[in-house]
Amino acid sequence: QVQLHESGGGSVQAGGSLRLSCTASGYAGSRGSMAWFRQAPGKEREGVACINPFSRTLYTDSVKGRFIVSRDTAKKILYLQMNSLQPEDTAMYYCAADTSRSNCLPDGLKGARNWGQGTQVTVSP
Repeated sequence: QVQLHESGGGSVQAGGSLRLSCTASGYAGSRGSMAWFRQAPGKEREGVACINPFSRTLYTDSVKGRFIVSRDTAKKILYLQMNSLQPEDTAMYYCAADTSRSNCLPDGLKGARNWGQGTQVTVSP
């Protein structure tokens, strides 16, 4: 069974940076697509970034140019480098993975089979 564990969240001031990590176990790290989602209080969960097995990436417009998603298939780790953080980036961030998906499109992996427990990111003004 695939298990995902996020880490790296925390509190930063606006303009700061954080790097999130998602460690995967229970499957071959090179298979399938992986993604980051976030959910702020009172809001729906939204896709942030997705990466397929060929390292093609997909970002939501609000993070383009600020966030970078990457994966280390040998170590089975998904990363999200977040730069120029803003208060509106405050949310719980979740990692998702689906070994049956070789493409992030059309839904950015919203229907992924496996999810982590999340890590909190808080950005103060």
